[in-house]
Amino acid sequence: MELLRVEHLCKTYGSGEAAVHALKDVSFSVPRGEFVAIVGESGSGKSTLLNMIGALDTPTSGRVFINEKDTFAMKENALTIFRRRNIGFIFQAFNLIPELSVEQNMIFPLLLDRQRPSGQYLDELLNVLGLENRRNHLPGQLSGGQQQRVAIGRALMTRPSLVLADEPTGNLDSQNSSEVLALLKETARQYEQTVIMITHNPGIAYTADRVFQVSDGVLTDLGGCRA
Repeated sequence: MELLRVEHLCKTYGSGEAAVHALKDVSFSVPRGEFVAIVGESGSGKSTLLNMIGALDTPTSGRVFINEKDTFAMKENALTIFRRRNIGFIFQAFNLIPELSVEQNMIFPLLLDRQRPSGQYLDELLNVLGLENRRNHLPGQLSGGQQQRVAIGRALMTRPSLVLADEPTGNLDSQNSSEVLALLKETARQYEQTVIMITHNPGIAYTADRVFQVSDGVLTDLGGCRA
């Protein structure tokens, strides 16, 4: 069953001779539950594509459908609510609130949406993430790998159907990178979520169900590469 559909997505910055075509007629679809990696050199357009999928930026032309909803046809307030409830974001820089504990960081998106967090689901996530003994710690008291686990937990706490991860292992050493990647794949499988991940690491990319490559704004589907 299709979760994401991108149709003829284009993004141009500037105009005339100074115009930069970051995305050029990008179209693809992703079924529910698939783990997708997007690779490409710096400046290739992969982060721009992720921002468009997550409705963090608007395209010059084209459409993005998530759960059959045309995101760029929504009004701003409706889009903000839809994004908060349907998309989980994991960033390379973690973006945790330093004054909040692990538990508070994880439930923060729900509080923004004026929803009551499920204590049972929070406990389950903390256990799966290996953070049950760190729930009251502040981000500054955690290792980089643990902070990224908190960021994953925050993204999953709203039970999104789509998780977007922008270089989620970029600031981690090889051991923590492997652990975080395995954890992200396991939680995606366990909670039946679709994951789209940007990575510059081919070794990480080819553990995904499918790999896309972006080069000069053009997307190529490299197909399924996982054994």
